[in-house]
Amino acid sequence: MDEIRIDNLEVYAYHGVYPEEKEKGQRFYVNAVLFLDLRPAGISDELSISVDYGAVCHKITEWMKENKYDLLETVAEDISLRLLSDYSLLREVSLEIRKPEAPIGLPFESVSVKIRRGWHQVYLSIGSNMGDREAYLEDAIEALEEEKAIRSVKVSSFLETEPYGGVEQEDFLNAAVGLETTLSPLELLELLHQIEKKADRKREIYWGPRTLDMDILFYDKVTYEDDDLIIPHVDLENREFVLEPLCEIAPNYRHPILGRTVTQMLEDLRKREIL
Repeated sequence: MDEIRIDNLEVYAYHGVYPEEKEKGQRFYVNAVLFLDLRPAGISDELSISVDYGAVCHKITEWMKENKYDLLETVAEDISLRLLSDYSLLREVSLEIRKPEAPIGLPFESVSVKIRRGWHQVYLSIGSNMGDREAYLEDAIEALEEEKAIRSVKVSSFLETEPYGGVEQEDFLNAAVGLETTLSPLELLELLHQIEKKADRKREIYWGPRTLDMDILFYDKVTYEDDDLIIPHVDLENREFVLEPLCEIAPNYRHPILGRTVTQMLEDLRKREIL
């Protein structure tokens, strides 16, 4: 990916743990790398399809002067997320905040915090088989769209399906959702649990009825596993209620482990069902 670099932007600001740091202030230096596709701007010579690095420098400077935080980690995190939110063409940001006058009491050149943040492509499965199913799904989608760390939400048609897993219950209304997020997988999972909780989701019967069910299917091409989350979602290749709506919005998305596209997995599943 192409880069715009900003080196050693000097900002006099008031961040630090000690009271005198917030009162007297000190110099900070910012190094930023903005990752985006510069080819369209390079061909057209139009600033409107690039990112104005002068405006970025002023934005960083104003933000650092107007706010006071204890930690460089917080300064870097908030600036990165603000830039990603404010500039739609940005895919990633690498940001280093240097503090050459930190009150350490020993000889040193500078201390710094460096992070890299970006937008991640995610696909979700959502479903409901209790109460006003359509309203539960629509409210969940609205909650995703209102989250500042999420953008580019795309939703499939709603699909009515029979329950999966052997528990006798009402039919489900299912959909697939594509989005981009700056949240980590576990942060996204926590957000989904919060949305489910607002829908009065109860986890009483495994594979049982629910007002709202939200699952992470894919997160970029990441493979991840712990006690709370597995990505890609387990057994999705055997779930037509997942694959059919997902095929509507991401037919060519390829499973990072199986190597099959969503379309291919759906076709394979339907062939097996016929046999």
